[in-house]
Amino acid sequence: MSTFLPPSESELDPARQEQARHYARLERRLMLLDLALGSAYLLTWLAGGWSQRLKAALQALSAPYPYLDHPWLQVAGFAAVFFGLLFLLDLPLNFYSSYVLPKRFGLSTQSLSGWLGDLLKSGLIGGLLGLLVLEVIYAVLRAAPQTWWLWAAAFLLLFNVLLANLAPLLLMPLFYKFTPLGEAYADLEARLLRLAEQAGVSLRGVYQFDMSRRTKAANAALTGLGNTRRILLGDTLLREFSPDEIETVLAHELAHHLHKDIPLGIAVQSLLTLLGLYLASVGLKVGTAALGFAGPADFAALPLFVLVIGLYSLVTLPLGNAYSRWRERLADEYALHATGNGSAFASAMTRLANQNLAEADPEPWVEFLLHSHPALNKRIALARQFSPVSEPAPPPAPNP
Repeated sequence: MSTFLPPSESELDPARQEQARHYARLERRLMLLDLALGSAYLLTWLAGGWSQRLKAALQALSAPYPYLDHPWLQVAGFAAVFFGLLFLLDLPLNFYSSYVLPKRFGLSTQSLSGWLGDLLKSGLIGGLLGLLVLEVIYAVLRAAPQTWWLWAAAFLLLFNVLLANLAPLLLMPLFYKFTPLGEAYADLEARLLRLAEQAGVSLRGVYQFDMSRRTKAANAALTGLGNTRRILLGDTLLREFSPDEIETVLAHELAHHLHKDIPLGIAVQSLLTLLGLYLASVGLKVGTAALGFAGPADFAALPLFVLVIGLYSLVTLPLGNAYSRWRERLADEYALHATGNGSAFASAMTRLANQNLAEADPEPWVEFLLHSHPALNKRIALARQFSPVSEPAPPPAPNP
């Protein structure tokens, strides 16, 4: 049964949308500035001879201490300086884009100390995981210089699967507090678990997390793989959205698991990674010879490796986003069929646009290049056109 909502809750707020468009333009400009800054940094390292000088300094430092003259330690030392300087260079822009700007537009509720704590934790975690990946890549570069890209791609596939499985248990609790819904939301929990059972998706439970400590935006997710899969609801979503709206949002998330979008996404990303690493191997062969490095396994060529992978990621970004928009559209269609409640889905998308300050009608080129989801106005229109009387039963899970 459709739920009636007053116009203030079922229509896009023109004032909020004007703010959203301004906010999105600023974010795009900051993204371009960040891209230009990173590119200039990489080119400076390569053209200015910084890589060779840092390598020479590390070798001179380790010369009196043979135990320091080890490839793993040399890679770690080079990466610490290279990425550490990049982190410091990018820090003012990061501070403005992730702290000042959300505060200015009334989205952030986070204190400066909280932002700094998150920055420190994410930097340490990202640094440790990134260093592990980098050490493995350079190890296979040294051991198998002709086929290293195949072995590196296989490792990254395994790494991503483990990360998707363990993130809800080990990583996400470092940033958010997760608690069961409890008696206050017992009816909603039963409703969501029943929806998951109908979809044939097994869960470890339904949890809320303290999203309001950082933002006024709302969100929900279905995270994990296998026995770590669980529903996560932001406390902002629980407070601001109706049970019907939350059900449609979770039906969308359930569709991703029913359609196997997480393993399919890992597979697609692995194929893109394989191609990217192959191109990186070609670029390293050509570039190291032209720039005077000892070879592709020379850790001083790390800026060249990052530059090639970065260019490849930038070129393939629209392709990855197009794939994601297709899968998101299928998930929207499933949510409408599963709940039969187009008005609740439309109002949920409208409320997300108003509350999250999301641009509902971006320019086509912006959606094509940058958006991983269909534009909100398209999702709202799809829901409003849905008729549970005339529509067929939910289709089987589609796979590419």
